[in-house]
Parts: sequence; C-alpha cells; structure tokens
Amino acid sequence: MPTKPSAGPMCTGDSLASDLRALGLRPGETLLVHSSLSSLGWVCGGPAVVVSALLDVLGDAGTLVVPTHSGGNSDPADWGNPPVPEAWWADIRASMPPFDARITPTLGVGVIPETVRNWPGAVRSCHPQTSFAAVGPRAAAIVDGHALDCRLGDHSPLARLEAAGARVLLLGAGFDSCTAFHLAEYRISSPQGDNSFAVMTPQGREWVTVRDVSISSDRFDELGAAFEKEHPVVRGAVGGAEARLFDLADAVAHAEGWLPEHRPHTATP
Repeated sequence: MPTKPSAGPMCTGDSLASDLRALGLRPGETLLVHSSLSSLGWVCGGPAVVVSALLDVLGDAGTLVVPTHSGGNSDPADWGNPPVPEAWWADIRASMPPFDARITPTLGVGVIPETVRNWPGAVRSCHPQTSFAAVGPRAAAIVDGHALDCRLGDHSPLARLEAAGARVLLLGAGFDSCTAFHLAEYRISSPQGDNSFAVMTPQGREWVTVRDVSISSDRFDELGAAFEKEHPVVRGAVGGAEARLFDLADAVAHAEGWLPEHRPHTATP
C-alpha cells in the first residue's frame, strides 16, 4: 500500500534550538509563542522536543508562555462550526463541565500549547475560555488574577506580558493568531456583549454570564502586515517554518492606532 513520505525538513532538538538562537531568542527573556507544529517539518520526538528547545534557549531565567484557550466552554447559541440544534442548548448549558485549569484541554491552538499545559511546573490562568499557560520564574506572576470579564484585556496575562517587556514568537503561525492585538481592543472604543461559560464557584458548578469586550480577529492579517512595515520584526526560518519575532508592547501600541481607523466596530456585540 503506497504511503506518502514525511514532509521535511527533519528537525531535532539541537537543530531547532540553533534556529531559535539564530532568529534572536535570548536567555532570560519572557516569550509568548503562537505555533504550528506541522509547519516545522518532521520533528524527531514531536511537540515535546519543540517545547524543550524553546526552554533550552530561554534558559533557567526565561519564561515561556502559550495560549491554552478552551473556547468550547461557551454558549451553544453562538456555535457555528458546527452549530448544534437549539433544542440542545439548555441541556448543554446545564451540563457543560466547569473549567478546571488542571485538566481542561486546549481547543484550536495546536499541540504545542497542549504540551506546555502539561509540562512539569507549568501554571495556567483561570479564564474558562482564554487561559494562558507558562513555565519559568515569571510564570505565576503572569497568569495570576485573570478576570472572568476580561478575556484578553488589562486584567489578563497579556497585560502582564506587556509590562514584563515580553516578545512574541509566531512560529509557523500568522498574524491572525496574534493575541496581543486583542489587548488593543480593550483600550479603544469597542462594543461589548454577553459572554457565558461554566465555572466552579464556592457554591459549586455554575453557568455564568458576564459583560466583556466583543473581541474579533477579523483583519488581523492586514494589521500585522501594516505593523511589520513600521516596526522591527525579525523574520527567519525555524525548521521549515517561517518565524517572526517582535516586541509585544510595540504590537499592542500599533494596533491601538490601526484598529479605530481600519476596522471600526467590526466585532459583534
């Protein structure tokens, strides 16, 4: 039976670490990574080797942060990929397992964040939809206190990353994955809407609805293209992946100016 050859190039922990250093990663820094494992090529050892390479380059004083989002814990009335029958909605709201930072799996962010979530010593923020996981000496300070009514704003790990002088690594991922741009949505005139999820409270499991900014990644690819024309963005190859490395604070500041002009009020209230 014919089989397709594995897509290359072949990557090892040493080759990935070498590529990351050549790109400009520094020991001791705080790094937010958005990633695509398949873009790297064939990784000998899989996603754990990628995480090990990142931690090796960052060193004992560095901190690795990834999005560990779990958007399935949400109101089924908003589901479209795929939708579910309206007759199910009430039962889903009553039965959805509450978010648990220890065991709730990631959804839609790739296998590398799921690997970091399970890494020894990893800590995770407690938002039921937009959590982040971190490994390193600054991890707890970055993920603590993630407010339920602030998915990606000033009371989320993104603001702590900004204050820490973090950089963003897009590792085979595009600017449409850049969560830092969402922080700007909270600092400009943006519509708000209801956001619902299941959480555990001192009284037990509850289905909770809060008011929050109606975030949207619409046109983030255009925003990213404009950003890298005006700000330093290091580009290079890590394995077979195109990688970009830049300051998170620069990205947020640029988005604060770009979004009101080019994408006014496109998020759904």
